[in-house]
Amino acid sequence: MTGREPTITPYPDGPLVVRGDVVFRDEAGEEIRQPRRTVALCRCGVSAIKPWCDGTHKLIGFTTSPEPADAER
Repeated sequence: MTGREPTITPYPDGPLVVRGDVVFRDEAGEEIRQPRRTVALCRCGVSAIKPWCDGTHKLIGFTTSPEPADAER
């Protein structure tokens, strides 16, 4: 591990980009090997390489909801 604090950045109409030291585990608790230090997690649910993003969100027109206004929180 690099000692970097993890950050998760949601990209509009795209993936969650994860940077830093994070361990991903599957439903059985087994560690999922990260392909690189910075990874993009699928949010559209259609990626062929889940949990990683493969860009399919662009093909299917995936959109994210806008943030709620302060009054709605």
